[in-house]
Amino acid sequence: MKRKKQQKQQKSKHQARRPVQQLVGRAQMTREGFIFVIVEGQEDDIYVKASRTRHALNGDIVRVAVSRHNVKGKRLEGEVVEILEHSKAPFVGYMHYVGAQAWVLMQSKNMPYDIAVDAEQARSMGAQAGMKVAAVVDGWKRGEACPFGHISDVLGTPGDNDTEMHAILTEFNLPYRFSSEVENAADKIPDEITAEELKGRKDFRSVLTFTIDPADAKDFDDALSFRKLQNGNYEVGVHIADVSHYVKPGGPVNAEARERGTSVYLVDRTVPMLPEKLCNKLCSLRQDEDKLTFSVVFELGPKGAVKSRWFGRTVIRSDRRMDYGQAQAIIENPPAEGERSPLEEAILTLNRLARQLRDARFRAGAINFDRPEMKVEVDENGKPLRVYQKRAQEANNLIEEFMLLANRSVAEFVATGGKMNGVAMKSAKTFVYRVHGEPNYEKLEGLRGFASNFGYKMAEATNGKGAARSLRELLAAAQGKPEYDAFENIALRSMAKAVYSTDNIGHYGLAFPFYTHFTSPIRRYPDLMVHRLLGSYLRGGNSEDKSKFERECVHASERELVAADAERTSVKYKLVEYMQDKVGMEFDGAVSGITEWGMYVELEETHIEGMVPLREMLSDFYEFDEGHYRLVGRRTRREYRLGDRVRIKVAGANLEHRQLDFELIENEEDYSLDPAAAPRRTPAPRGKRSRSVSKRKTR
Repeated sequence: MKRKKQQKQQKSKHQARRPVQQLVGRAQMTREGFIFVIVEGQEDDIYVKASRTRHALNGDIVRVAVSRHNVKGKRLEGEVVEILEHSKAPFVGYMHYVGAQAWVLMQSKNMPYDIAVDAEQARSMGAQAGMKVAAVVDGWKRGEACPFGHISDVLGTPGDNDTEMHAILTEFNLPYRFSSEVENAADKIPDEITAEELKGRKDFRSVLTFTIDPADAKDFDDALSFRKLQNGNYEVGVHIADVSHYVKPGGPVNAEARERGTSVYLVDRTVPMLPEKLCNKLCSLRQDEDKLTFSVVFELGPKGAVKSRWFGRTVIRSDRRMDYGQAQAIIENPPAEGERSPLEEAILTLNRLARQLRDARFRAGAINFDRPEMKVEVDENGKPLRVYQKRAQEANNLIEEFMLLANRSVAEFVATGGKMNGVAMKSAKTFVYRVHGEPNYEKLEGLRGFASNFGYKMAEATNGKGAARSLRELLAAAQGKPEYDAFENIALRSMAKAVYSTDNIGHYGLAFPFYTHFTSPIRRYPDLMVHRLLGSYLRGGNSEDKSKFERECVHASERELVAADAERTSVKYKLVEYMQDKVGMEFDGAVSGITEWGMYVELEETHIEGMVPLREMLSDFYEFDEGHYRLVGRRTRREYRLGDRVRIKVAGANLEHRQLDFELIENEEDYSLDPAAAPRRTPAPRGKRSRSVSKRKTR
């Protein structure tokens, strides 16, 4: 009887662990050797123990057999049953030689194994011992302790700014130079604009035209023209560099731009999508130079209503290159009427129209997350000098509103089968849209419950407009209070990601039923696709192959995410570098994120974020209350919640791992237990930040 019971238990145990399904996803490895398999369209990642990875490495596409059981019962677990595609992305490490053998030693958060390489090949590339290098894994022989591969690039001396920035780009498989083939193809493009090229273009060279960009900008891909019409309305032209005139499908420049997908903006440099001759010369709308453009020209009423619009190719000549500071000075200190120059009159009128467009957008349900941008000022050697936050001013909003107007007008024209100058679209055609879905209502419900802990009554949201309204009301009520940042963080995490797609579902965040990216073809490949499609359709061309362009949309969305990750990583590196000489110093901050492993604290003055591990909070045993985004002391019932003000000491600044560790400053009376007897926790898996709420910019 006892034996039958044991057999039944074993059978039940075996059945419980039987995989219920197989899924395909991308492996995200941690430095401890276990992986998370990220499956597209599935919110929960699949945890795979190090012993069950079948030597899958970070970035590999794998098939994983899933069992729905783990120790805590909170996460899907499984094991890799097949590696479908090995990642070709390089890993960054340090060159190491022992006699005739060589390895690349890893100190990466997503690669726990060193890579064996051919010493002769490494030396032939100039890889000296101790240098940072990039290595690509070629395979992993059975029975070997580590994978083998080859050196793909020698990055340089560790700690050197160029070396570290190139290492970040390499980590995300982003190029930092153009091949000679691409550079030579760009150099062969003629500089002069011929009479033939001007045929069929509207000439705006006699109309007041100007650019407004950051003071340190080198490429100017958009300009505005302005003139007042006799009927009291205004003609406003949004002129975009005609990159598609110079970059043709099938050539090496286009292939490279398509592969890159976007320009990348690191802390101290821009890695452009196009070679310099195009982005800084031919396609840059520089002052006092004739330039070929693709334009949307509006007739606007005195209150910002669009009376008519025109799309087409143009030629312009910018009268003035302005920066945001100069435009802002005119807006803040307007000359008296009658004493204004034509440019000053244009800036003030356009700013008034932009305000009206902005107000209309928010009345329609747009959501405004007015989050400042973190900036790191560096010297000529890349050393961080100061950290500050930069908020958009009215001059920024002026440009933004007219770019938004152009983008949505182009999308609406194609999507609705518009008609212009006798050319009828007849029906909607294949197009590249920028889409943004409705928020996660379950997460919004969590925010509603969280806000109620602070005494706020957030209206229940059952549809998109209702959600936008309830969010606006909640954030308005919390404006200026400690809990505001926490509410905004959770609201951002409930939002869908904006992506490119040939299926138009509108843009929820902007409250636009039609939206695309038309205004930055110098730095975004989807804008270049949009220019080509619009140009073809204006000439009466047939609808393009939807499946082909959908594949291009998926690729562009992926490249955008990679670039954003690289940009954030470069900022994180410089923030940690900035804090290296501040180890041991104390600062005031606010709790910005909470996980089962610890809490993240954002410093008040610089908004730099680091983590306080739970195992180092010795006054009590703190437990993570996921439902209320808080830590609760088991004995004292003391709580730490998002937005709480705390004081910390900088405990460590690990530049290699781009990691800041903080220590919570607790009062002596908090220690009613002997700290030495305080319970210890398992170290946090730093490669994965699970179930946390933190300040992160959503794109």
